[in-house]
Amino acid sequence: MNDVSFASLLTPEGHALLDEVRGTEPAQELAVATRLRRDHPAELVSAALGQARLRQRAAAKFGAEDAERMYFTPNGVEQSTRTTVATHRARRLRSLGVRSVADLCSGIGGDAIALARAGIRVLAVDRDPLTVAVARANAEALGLAELIEVREADVTEVDTQAYDAVFVDPARRGGRGRIFDPEAYSPPLSWAIATALKAPLAALKIAPGIPHEAVPAEAEAEWISDAGDVKEAVLWFGTEPGLVRATLLPGPRELRGRGLPDPAVRAVGRYLYEPDGAVIRAHLVAEVAEEVDGGLVDETIAYITADELRPTPYASAYEITDRLPFNVKKLKALLRERGVGVLTVKKRGSAVEPEELRKKALPKSHGPHSATVFLTRVAGAPTMLLGHPAQRHAS
Repeated sequence: MNDVSFASLLTPEGHALLDEVRGTEPAQELAVATRLRRDHPAELVSAALGQARLRQRAAAKFGAEDAERMYFTPNGVEQSTRTTVATHRARRLRSLGVRSVADLCSGIGGDAIALARAGIRVLAVDRDPLTVAVARANAEALGLAELIEVREADVTEVDTQAYDAVFVDPARRGGRGRIFDPEAYSPPLSWAIATALKAPLAALKIAPGIPHEAVPAEAEAEWISDAGDVKEAVLWFGTEPGLVRATLLPGPRELRGRGLPDPAVRAVGRYLYEPDGAVIRAHLVAEVAEEVDGGLVDETIAYITADELRPTPYASAYEITDRLPFNVKKLKALLRERGVGVLTVKKRGSAVEPEELRKKALPKSHGPHSATVFLTRVAGAPTMLLGHPAQRHAS
């Protein structure tokens, strides 16, 4: 899709076509395209069908209601913040008294939309003409144009002094896929940090795998997960320098770091806790271990073991029924004995592929029960821990 074909989607003919192709399945596209090209330009039909596909993909991030009204580019769908995460961040900014934000590297406007819906005036800046056109169309489509000014510019040349806060979401994908070096972001992380330090308040969206040693001393670092999936990390400036926290959505649930030492290693007890990914990324396993009065199964593994069940929102609890050295034949025999037909495989510190283990370990005659096996290390030795979710057992 180019600027011209996108502009044609914003015409009355384009709107009518978008309504007509809504919900078109991949197997139907050829027949639909052939029929529509009898009465409409081929380029417009292709653009409409492409937009329909993108809207279907975007529903998972933006919700079906918004996605059906919005416009997208392939990169825009891929790189946009999930609405739940963007809303969480916007609400925090609003709670800090922010009324205006310069959204740099704004993309198709996902974060700007969440900010505007929180009552914040937004300057959304991107240097790509098509992306800017899409962002502007999204602000119009969602009735937020009065709060969102979209500007085509190089973010490094934008004066942000008039705004209460700055939000920067550097591009972390290039022609060869995901970029892992923060200085290879566009713009580089060093530029984003320098810009943030000049603002009264700032938030920088970064990859959740960023090394902790790369977090500047002036920043607060937040790792965010949504429904158990780690989505991003945010460096906050002007809030609580040095603080590390994990935020779990929905909720939100917030776990703040207290600088606790690593938990002690202890023998595997009756319960195993699997910390949320945001907790692990934030290096806050010790805080969870203290909460459940537990220890680690191995000094290098983020599994917590305890003798008592103490529910926590920051980890999933499992009751362990069996512990055995890694041995597929023994596991298969045990699963047959227990009548297990559904096996969930989790691993940490193991090179074994879960799907391969399922194929080898599940008996051919599937039983009616389910189980979870943890492939891990206990005191340095490859180990299998068999159990089931504790909350399911309790009910």
